[in-house]
Amino acid sequence: MPDTSPTGSSSTGPDLVEAPRRRRWPLVLGALVALAVVAGVVVATTGDDDSAAAGETVRIGVVGASDPYWATYEEAAADAGIDVEIIDFSDYNQPNPAVSEGELDLNQFQHIVFLADYNVASGDDLQPIGATAIYPLGLHSKQYDAVEEIPDGATVAVPNDASNQARALVLLQSAGLIELESGGTIFSDLADVDTDASRVQVEALDAALTATSLDDLAGAVVNNDFVERAGLDFDDALAQDDPNDANALPYANVFAARAGDLDDATYLQLVEIYQETQAVQDGVVEVSGGTAVMLDTPVEDLQDSLAKVESDTRAQQD
Repeated sequence: MPDTSPTGSSSTGPDLVEAPRRRRWPLVLGALVALAVVAGVVVATTGDDDSAAAGETVRIGVVGASDPYWATYEEAAADAGIDVEIIDFSDYNQPNPAVSEGELDLNQFQHIVFLADYNVASGDDLQPIGATAIYPLGLHSKQYDAVEEIPDGATVAVPNDASNQARALVLLQSAGLIELESGGTIFSDLADVDTDASRVQVEALDAALTATSLDDLAGAVVNNDFVERAGLDFDDALAQDDPNDANALPYANVFAARAGDLDDATYLQLVEIYQETQAVQDGVVEVSGGTAVMLDTPVEDLQDSLAKVESDTRAQQD
């Protein structure tokens, strides 16, 4: 993004004002024109628009750029005078480093727990600047129509990334398929599964593979991003968690930015466009099979939740 400080303007201004007294009029006019140009640069770089992205294309990383609501979002942003480019990723591990390294300006693909895990593991400090939605996590199967039909000893898959794995394991426990020795927390992993007390075996797979592996599994917990891509129906989930639960805030999906960009006017406007454009909101709900719960949670609450999860994560590692 461009440097918006008035670099060089302070030294150029005095040179023009203190030019030699003996001038011909063309020189005077030339100096005045130059001064006007410099003044224009100063106004352009220090004026009312305090956005680092003013006049530039804002690059936003997402997982699932082919979802129709992103095109609607780009159009709504263009109507507001903001050029947005949506960059697609298939790997959850890529969009955060891309923001940190300046390849992206924002990303929107993750919930707070995932962001906290990334920040703690990498030593980074990406921050949420706005909420989008909470998506319930669902247990799907191609072989069985009810949880009770899944036989003892069968294998069920969960995502292998830490935050979604913990959430998936808690879901399996709620469905009566496994028991977790800790009782179930945002830090639960496969080692927390009480195998003797559990009905099924649990296998961890890349989130993108849980759905596509269902032919070989009794069931799998599938992230919303991959449900329809795998030809599954949201309504066919055998079980799902409750996005309206008071403890669900850490699983709110967010726009994430570098810590230094939290007050960027353009970025904050882009959050408002997402939250206030009804066609975008309707599109998100439609793509989620009607499961998404749309949010406009105060940014302070999101950042407080992130700080709490990060603190708990560090304590868990000690």
